[in-house]
Amino acid sequence: MAFLLPHLLTESAARLPEKEAVRFKGEGLTYAQLDALTNQVARALQAAGVHRGDRVGLYVHKSFASVIGVFGIMKTGAAYVPLDPNSPANRLAYITRNCDIQVMLTAVNKLPELPAMFEEGTPLNTIILLDEYTDDDTGELPGGLNIAAWSDIAANDDGPLPPTGAIETDLAYILYTSGSTGAPKGVMISHRTIFTFVNWCYETFNMTEHDRMTGHAPMHFDLSTFDVYATIKAGATVVLVPEKLSIFPSQLAALLQNEQITITYLVPSILAMMVNYGRLSKYDFSKLRTILFAGEVFPIKYLRKLVAAIPHADYFNLYGPTETNVCTYYKVQEKDLTPDRTEPVPIGISCENMEAFAVGDDGQLVTETGVEGELWVRGSCVAQGYWGDPEKTAKGFVPNTYQPHFNEVAYRTGDIVTLDDDGINWRYIGRRDHMVKSRGYRIELGEVESAFYSHKGIKEAAVVAIPDSVIGSVLKAFVVPMDGDELSEHDVKAYCVAHLPRYMVPERIEFRDDLPKTSTGKINRVLLANS
Repeated sequence: MAFLLPHLLTESAARLPEKEAVRFKGEGLTYAQLDALTNQVARALQAAGVHRGDRVGLYVHKSFASVIGVFGIMKTGAAYVPLDPNSPANRLAYITRNCDIQVMLTAVNKLPELPAMFEEGTPLNTIILLDEYTDDDTGELPGGLNIAAWSDIAANDDGPLPPTGAIETDLAYILYTSGSTGAPKGVMISHRTIFTFVNWCYETFNMTEHDRMTGHAPMHFDLSTFDVYATIKAGATVVLVPEKLSIFPSQLAALLQNEQITITYLVPSILAMMVNYGRLSKYDFSKLRTILFAGEVFPIKYLRKLVAAIPHADYFNLYGPTETNVCTYYKVQEKDLTPDRTEPVPIGISCENMEAFAVGDDGQLVTETGVEGELWVRGSCVAQGYWGDPEKTAKGFVPNTYQPHFNEVAYRTGDIVTLDDDGINWRYIGRRDHMVKSRGYRIELGEVESAFYSHKGIKEAAVVAIPDSVIGSVLKAFVVPMDGDELSEHDVKAYCVAHLPRYMVPERIEFRDDLPKTSTGKINRVLLANS
């Protein structure tokens, strides 16, 4: 019976030992191989003193090592903490200090980054390398640090491990997200919590052992939980997408074709790049049956073009913060893609075994269209809070007074929604913290961005609010024109005036060749606001 994430691997390995579980750069690992390797890694961790409930860092670029690492860690009963391999040392050291990571899985190519983490006060005392190294590779690492290489791991027994005593309410992993104060927050996810999502995906998208999924998201991004765990549950194959491939949309399109991908889960920014630069008409996507997108709003003009390019696939908009993973979904319909539509598709209805509901400013549940409220989520999909931060946990994870019969915690997402015209599906309005005041007016930045995206000559747009002591906020827009289009600030402002109230028209417009992205592929609005 599966109740821990590693059980998904052991069960599929017993059922389909020779089936390819993971592919990366044209090479593959079978389920039997992946199960055996993760058993060896778990034994190496246990030899290093890792026990149930400990937190173990995973500091590798996307590769076989990243998948081997997460299962190896969880097989000890510990929780994995994925460290963004492209983040600065001070952030990574903060994370290791915050949840007391003393043992970390990494690779030789990351060793040169470790001295800076030690200068920032990381508590690491043991490094286990998921590849070979020589003494020369250790460089300036501090003395006394325990280092184990792949040869040490390969000498371990690869058979099943004895039970660790872990249960479904123990933590599976901790994902660190940006915090409003600048310090990242560690979202705690139990096995039970992520099982709710994995089981829903498996049933909703009719996943089978014959499917082939992309593994595009890095391990520190919650989209990766679908890529890896739902795939492993189905006995299917996950094809890891090399990190740098995202900036070459035609190569990503070629991978979808050549690997005969059946289901892909991507952020809208990546899909929009494929529409703009991927030359999609060149490729055969006949095997691609389901396209999932999440993480940010998908401009409707790019969704329309994507559906036109790959018309036979089913499209789903998945919504949910890291604290709940996905909690609502919407299947895109033909009526959503009319040429005159400018607003994004809804975020939909609650996923099975979860409930999302909205609470208005008056404290009443939103039950009518046109009324805005903050989305709350209840159910086993809700995270356990923020590691080591009871104050922030208490603000976001609150008693659900709308269900008075027993004690229950609900998560306040901070996202503002309203019921769509059908009275069934939720429509995303924007973040509560993306709503700004300017000259006394309340402005949702996402609404302003939607107007920019409706301009046929604009490829990308982002709007940020700059604090102003006189009027509250000054709106500044960053715009990337379509290739070959020459736009002027006057023309763009005139377009905005025709599509927005004057108080919502940005006072400043800056043209750029591209917009900066985060490590998860989203537009980096923090960087823009500080530029």
